[in-house]
Amino acid sequence: MHALIVAAGFGSRLRAVSPSKPLTPVAGVPLIERVILAAHEGGADAITIVTGYEAEGIERWADAAAARLGLSIECVRTADWSLPNGHSVLSGAERIGRDRHLLMMADHLVDPALVAAVAGSPDAPLTLGIDRRLDNPLVDMDDVTRVKTDTDGAIVAIGKLIDDYDCFDTGVFAVDGRFHDALRASIAAGGSGSISAGVEALATSGGARTVDVGDAWWLDVDDPRALDQAEAAFAHSIAAE
Repeated sequence: MHALIVAAGFGSRLRAVSPSKPLTPVAGVPLIERVILAAHEGGADAITIVTGYEAEGIERWADAAAARLGLSIECVRTADWSLPNGHSVLSGAERIGRDRHLLMMADHLVDPALVAAVAGSPDAPLTLGIDRRLDNPLVDMDDVTRVKTDTDGAIVAIGKLIDDYDCFDTGVFAVDGRFHDALRASIAAGGSGSISAGVEALATSGGARTVDVGDAWWLDVDDPRALDQAEAAFAHSIAAE
């Protein structure tokens, strides 16, 4: 399965720590490399990275990483990295096509088991890995994307500001061309152009599904506090080996 990793944004909340968010070291390993390794261990056999801000540095790193890791890693640039993240997804879609693939974020560290659960989920236009642990201490409640599902696990609402929710978006999706179509239609209709807007468009027809990731570990590394949490987690993991 192919994995599309969005790494185009500015990363403003980590600018004081690193000029390139995807290349920010986490226990000595670039953030995006840890995402790629989790994707590969979770079932991805090819990686496409969507670049934008500081694209040249990420692309140089990707070329070297592909040879060093023995993985298929390529990059595609989005036309305007300042646009919402759905535009980056569509830039990647032009390269990898309509087949089902993983969609991941360059700043979301995840347990490979989480990736495997999403990759192995039943066919749907979109399936999102969700965390139903509303007391998860690693979740930044000021920034996390919240999700409301129905009794069958279909998404009925998604967004950072919704008040009625029962789980969190872990940043790992399995999608196909039907999601790309919904995202394009949403943008054409004046939508925000975000991934969440595409999910909302699919949700109206029941095409946005979920898979509960159980107690799988994940962390959105969006600010220095989260980076410290990631450093601590991986330092502990290294010490235990």
